[in-house]
Amino acid sequence: MLPYQTLILIDRAAAMPVYQQVSNRFVGLIQEGRIQPGVFLPGTRELAAMLHLHRKTVVAAYDELARQDWIETIPRRGVRVSPSLPEIKPRSFRPGGGAEAYKGNTGFTFAHRLTQSPPIVPSARHRLIINDGFPDVRESPLPQLLRECRRLSLTKAYTQRLMYGLSSGSERLREALAVHLAASRGLAIGQENVLVTRGAQMSIYLAAALVIRPGDKVVVGMSNYRYADLVFEQLGATLVRVPVDEQGIDVQAVSSLCRRSKVRMLYVVPHHHHPTTVTLSAERRMQLLELIRDQNLAVIEDDYDYDFHYASGPILPLASGDHGGNVLYLGSMTKSLALSIRIGFLVAPPVFIREASGFRRLMDLRGDNLIEEALAVLLDNGDIDRHLKKTNKLFKELTRTGRPPTMGSDWVLLP
Repeated sequence: MLPYQTLILIDRAAAMPVYQQVSNRFVGLIQEGRIQPGVFLPGTRELAAMLHLHRKTVVAAYDELARQDWIETIPRRGVRVSPSLPEIKPRSFRPGGGAEAYKGNTGFTFAHRLTQSPPIVPSARHRLIINDGFPDVRESPLPQLLRECRRLSLTKAYTQRLMYGLSSGSERLREALAVHLAASRGLAIGQENVLVTRGAQMSIYLAAALVIRPGDKVVVGMSNYRYADLVFEQLGATLVRVPVDEQGIDVQAVSSLCRRSKVRMLYVVPHHHHPTTVTLSAERRMQLLELIRDQNLAVIEDDYDYDFHYASGPILPLASGDHGGNVLYLGSMTKSLALSIRIGFLVAPPVFIREASGFRRLMDLRGDNLIEEALAVLLDNGDIDRHLKKTNKLFKELTRTGRPPTMGSDWVLLP
């Protein structure tokens, strides 16, 4: 809503009645293009409170505008500016003044540093859709999540617990994630090691922004997650690409690079590398851990879909091994729930988490406290684990037969 209290100024010493001053100012705002045709105006009580006027004065102003056909009353909805403005105005409405200010370019120069992003195109409607691993929302535990949101919003402690929050995320969710990651991935961590983010993409940016300086060399796969590449390039890094084969990223090639020149960081997706989906072999994992310790190499381990595996059990992440505090481990609950549930996490030593939390505060003061608290409940009561077991069984059957066991003939989203 427009700040009418600053746009409509009343001169009580003027000879013109106050209601006419209000109606004339509304006409002026419409003519200037600040109020568009079809826009609903505040109710008479609301506007009277904003302008510190008696409600009857506002009613008189609206009556005057209605008589001139500037506004019309829509039953049970309110008062709106007439879509067809009075004949005293040009029939073809042309917004003027400030309404043109955003039509062209800026009046100042700014850096065009972002590389062209790949387009995000909705998948065509087919029985099977191959994509980046989007979850099938029909199988998502959204009803349970919404149930907990409602329950939490009705508690007496709602205001104190959820109105304000930490930039590092809900303490309850951080603790629940620490337990979940310890049980499922073998990470020896506590809540002080966990930062909650709005999806894994934010985790990539926060981690990289604290490590990379312009000109630094960052090693990535010959084929790699495009949005990670864009982040590193935006931060001024020089990308050095190494081959990826059926056993994952070529660790010997990474080792040779580290010994020839100064490498600042390695970005790696050991489990279901994007976009090839290959898994880093156990032998190469051991070699890579040794290299990380030897070189004190900063590593971002992106484990975006560890929870989904069909042909065999998942291999524990690098972060679960002896890496000397050099692996920044990140992942997301988005792939497990729904794309609109933007909950990711970053795992690192406490000193790094504190710094990343402060940096995150510059772009996002806090996360969605209600969703975070509700998700913590689902992690604690086992709903998430049951959901993951169910969907793994469902998608495994789909990859084997091409048909899900319970979904009929409609299309599904295949991770």
